[in-house]
Amino acid sequence: MTRFFTQPQNITGDVIQLSDEDSAHIRSLRLRPSEEFIVCDGEGRDYICRLAGRVYSAEGPGPAMAEIIESKPTAGEPDVECTVYLALAKGDRLDYAVQKSVELGARGIVLFRSERCVSVPGENAKKTSRLDRIALEAAKQCGRGRIPRVTAAASFKEAMEQASKADLPLFFYEAEEELSIKAALESGAGAASISIVTGPEGGFSEREAAFAASLWMLTVSLGPRILRCETAPAAALAVIMYHTGNLA
Repeated sequence: MTRFFTQPQNITGDVIQLSDEDSAHIRSLRLRPSEEFIVCDGEGRDYICRLAGRVYSAEGPGPAMAEIIESKPTAGEPDVECTVYLALAKGDRLDYAVQKSVELGARGIVLFRSERCVSVPGENAKKTSRLDRIALEAAKQCGRGRIPRVTAAASFKEAMEQASKADLPLFFYEAEEELSIKAALESGAGAASISIVTGPEGGFSEREAAFAASLWMLTVSLGPRILRCETAPAAALAVIMYHTGNLA
C-alpha cells in the first residue's frame, strides 16, 4: 500500500491535508477515490485513508485531502531506540549505510569525521540534506512510523560524547578481540537506548578507540572478518534487532 508522511498539525478530525509534493505523487499514481493508502504522522501512528477531494481557492486546485478510515500504531517501529553514528565515507557508501540503517530500524543517524576518513571535509550540509531525502524514501518503502533524522556532529569528540549517553553505547573496533556484540548485548539486556558507532574506510585509530573507552563506551567486535564501512552498521543493527526481538 502506498505510504506518505505528514505533520500531526495537518490532521484535523477525520481528514488529513496532504502536501503539494504528495498530492502530485497521488496524481501521478492515478489513485481512484476508492483506493486506500497510508498516511503516517511521523510519530509512530498510521492512518488508513482514501481520497476525499482537493482544496480549491481562487488560484485553482490545491493539496489533496485524505479521509481517515482507520488509525493504528505503526507495526514497523522497533521498541528499542538505536542511533547510528557513521564516520564519513566517499561515494555512495554513505548512501547505502543510511538507507539500510533506516530499513533496519535506526531512530537517528549522526555523521562525524574521524582521523582516517577519506571523505572531503566541509560538505556536511550538502550530505545531510541529500541523506535526509534517502532516509525519507527508505522510511516510506519499509513501512517505518518515523523518519530518522540525519545530522552531523561538529567533531569526533562531540559525536562520542553524544553516543556515550545511551544506555548501551557500542563502539565497533576491528582490533577488539575480547568483547563480542553478543556478550555486549547480553550484559546490557533491557537497555532502552543503544548507540552504534562504526568507523571509516581506514578504521579507527588506537587513540580514537582509547577516547571512546575513556567515556565508558564498550569497545566491541563484529567478528573475525573485517567489514566494509557501509556493511558494519547494517550488520550491527541486524544483530541488535534480532537480539531484542525486533527482527523475528
